[in-house]
Amino acid sequence: MKNICLITALIIVMGVYSCTKEGRLDHIDEDAPAPAQITNPTVKATEGGAIVKYVLPADANLAYVKAVYEIQPGVFREAKSSGYLDTLTLVGFGDTNKHEVKLYSVGKNEKASEPVTISVTPNTPPVKSIFATVTLESAFGGVSVNFSNLTKANVSIELMVDSTGKNTWAPLNIFYTAAATGKFSARGLKSEEKRFAVFVRDRWNNKSDTLIKKLIPRFEMQIPKTLWKALILNNDIKQLSTAYPLEKAWDGKWAVLTGDSWGTPNGSVMPQWFTIDLGQKVLMSRFKEHQAPTSHLYVASAVKKFELYGSNNPTQDGSWGPWTLLGTFDSFKPSGQPLGTTTAEDKNYGNFLGEDFEFVNQPAAYRYIRWKTLETYSSTGQVIIGEITLFGEVQP
Repeated sequence: MKNICLITALIIVMGVYSCTKEGRLDHIDEDAPAPAQITNPTVKATEGGAIVKYVLPADANLAYVKAVYEIQPGVFREAKSSGYLDTLTLVGFGDTNKHEVKLYSVGKNEKASEPVTISVTPNTPPVKSIFATVTLESAFGGVSVNFSNLTKANVSIELMVDSTGKNTWAPLNIFYTAAATGKFSARGLKSEEKRFAVFVRDRWNNKSDTLIKKLIPRFEMQIPKTLWKALILNNDIKQLSTAYPLEKAWDGKWAVLTGDSWGTPNGSVMPQWFTIDLGQKVLMSRFKEHQAPTSHLYVASAVKKFELYGSNNPTQDGSWGPWTLLGTFDSFKPSGQPLGTTTAEDKNYGNFLGEDFEFVNQPAAYRYIRWKTLETYSSTGQVIIGEITLFGEVQP
């Protein structure tokens, strides 16, 4: 009798479970007609796109609304929005021309309504607004590009050189960024006149016009570090430990953190500074700072804001009287991403290539330099530096 009751109970439970599962199935009627069209579409132009609002049809078969549009001759895009939403976002236009957009109501069985055709005239796309701000100028050892990107669009800014003087264009640098402003350079070029060109490209392969200029890179060399040594003045910051002497900041190694970087103790007071004896007078054109990788790359103890000073007669007590401020500098993060999000572009620039810093005004020649850290990205007083490199000319 007990066995019969148990079997009966199992049958009831299985029946209830079966009904419950079946009730969750979304039945699709393959024979249902396409849903009705959307109505009353309105358009709000955006930079390189538009936002389209509309009234959804009262149709239980509606799954989503789809827009089909042409961003370049022969290049079509689609945008989709759920059947519960009344808005579609269109992106990817590279001009401010009028574009035809077709809006379809699509059913759960993928049958589409007849299109509702609208016209969209985008506002100035980022490739054009960014290009309008681009400058291309001579720099020490190469050329430099400045730009503004107020929309913070993901773009590449591509720098080229006419290598033969006969329109043989070769790439020099492709700079990927979503930062609001920025600057980048191509270095290691001879001091001879050539034609250089720059343009902006977005992720949909829209391209701006091209700026072409004849420029002569200014002569510079990398300053040898063989004569450099630490100059420990009375009020300079102390190093993290004997395993991280100041000389680690110019030992030519910055690929990994352990043993290849210089650092100060946690809890150190800001601002803090250190001093280097270059061994000879140097007319500096620019310099690089390589951040340490991984846990000290645009986070934690990486330098965010600092000042550089020069002197030819420092005093042992470390007083600032003999020192001349050469510039105040801010770290630049190419991706424009918030603290804690570090991209491949950030690592390539901040660690592998090194952040490039130029002087607003050409400083005089100095034998001693003093680095004063004003702010790090997020640490409690510690500063970590992978490598410092100077460029310019050695003075007799």
